[in-house]
Amino acid sequence: MLQQATAVLLDVRETEEWRAGHIPGAQHLPLSRLTAGAKVPSTHADSRLVLICRSGHRSQHAALLLRERGMNAVDVTGGMEEWVRQALPVQDAAGAAGTVI
Repeated sequence: MLQQATAVLLDVRETEEWRAGHIPGAQHLPLSRLTAGAKVPSTHADSRLVLICRSGHRSQHAALLLRERGMNAVDVTGGMEEWVRQALPVQDAAGAAGTVI
């Protein structure tokens, strides 16, 4: 039987940025924690990791770091700035309409 792959959206921006606005359903794991040795939660170990930041630079770095750790990771080109340009939803930490800072 074929097993369907799952994907997890990881926002690698810092906490202040995350609280101001993120994609609904995204998980938060700042690049600063990843570079300090933090691991992706074991529940996501077999998932495809889709990484996003504000513009795409940090997520590109995070994807490379995670691939070096043997994970299946890609970044979102254009980041949250492109997400907002496409008029896609962003919510703040309270679940209200958010902004990208």
